[in-house]
Amino acid sequence: MPRYLERHLQALIGSLGQLWRQRVNTLLTALVIGVSLALPASLLLGLATLQQATAGWDGDARLTAYLKTNLPDAEAAELAGKLRRELDGEASVTLIDRAQALAEFERSSGLGEALALLGDNPLPAALVLTPAGRADEAKLARLADRLRALPQVDDVQADLEWVRRLNALLELGRRMVWVFAALLGTGVVLVTGNTIRLAIFNRRAEIEITKLIGGTDAFIRRPFLYWGLLQGLAGGVVATLLLLGVHLALAGPVRTLAGLYGSPLSLTTPGFLGSVGVLLLGGGLGLAGAALAVGRHLREIEPG
Repeated sequence: MPRYLERHLQALIGSLGQLWRQRVNTLLTALVIGVSLALPASLLLGLATLQQATAGWDGDARLTAYLKTNLPDAEAAELAGKLRRELDGEASVTLIDRAQALAEFERSSGLGEALALLGDNPLPAALVLTPAGRADEAKLARLADRLRALPQVDDVQADLEWVRRLNALLELGRRMVWVFAALLGTGVVLVTGNTIRLAIFNRRAEIEITKLIGGTDAFIRRPFLYWGLLQGLAGGVVATLLLLGVHLALAGPVRTLAGLYGSPLSLTTPGFLGSVGVLLLGGGLGLAGAALAVGRHLREIEPG
């Protein structure tokens, strides 16, 4: 085995031994790191579940083009067919002819007797366009402009305000989660750094003797870096277990609620890659905290 690998293995085994000898403190630190990682991860998964739930709402973002009242039904049907061919894959087109519009208005308003007195049907035919996929504001506005340019169209109703609000709320939620994650990540770095700082002070005499006999800073630094890495990985394991517990606790109620509304909604899980990402993030933050603490405090210790 190469010399440098042997030294790294020795430092790793020594760090494992230190963590085991201080297993109560190690467990407490891992719990703090785990909770700090699990909180933003849970919020991200909750936001992903919310996006999954609202994805179906985008299908309700429709454009209604009211045709001119003197337009014959045959021409309205021809226009609908033409739009279907032109918007193939971009949006679906549904024609509501004048008779259907009157019948729907009678059902919803309860004014059937009053409408019967009018004689002629005063309502125009309408084309309802439902965009495919996520209907963002730009896509709806583009379709609305296209409809307004048609000579057979009298007016276009596009309710974009709720789409703006939905997108703004989701974007605000995403940014708040990332800010929250950054703050908690900083807390993980500080917690790990403080733990390493205490370990350095407790081993001050050992470090001074090591420097006296020619030990380099890299040699002294190595076990502490492994210590921080292992603590971060332990925190990542705790975070993964907490996420699993949250999923087991909430998956059933979410599935029941979704079933009551006839929705296939299910609670988003981190999956294998997400769990590995949490572990790596915990290890990286632990290593960063250890590097900051060692780099700062090791220079202050010199043989007297």
